[in-house]
Amino acid sequence: MIPKQNLLALLVFASISAVSFSQTSTHKTDVNKDIDVVRVYEQVVVEGYGTPFIYKKLATAYYFKNEYGKALAWFQKLFAEEKNTDPELAHQYNQTLKAVAAANSTASLKTSFLK
Repeated sequence: MIPKQNLLALLVFASISAVSFSQTSTHKTDVNKDIDVVRVYEQVVVEGYGTPFIYKKLATAYYFKNEYGKALAWFQKLFAEEKNTDPELAHQYNQTLKAVAAANSTASLKTSFLK
């Protein structure tokens, strides 16, 4: 049989180890989590510091937010500044054009239906 002192020592050791292990968990805080990058980039453009890099970031951000009208505007601004060599970006631009055309045709159908 295990003496009571050894059992008590084992219990204290286990509890201290558990507390120590739970406190050593690495928890990283992301300080940029609450920053809306799109708003920051748009502010940079408003202040006159727009670059093709920023236009690309804005266009792809709006593309993935399914805001195709805004994405199209930024794609057009980007392609006015530089020639596109990225096939993925070309695909996103084409999909944006299709989405805007579909939205426009749907809107015109609704308008003609309501007349």
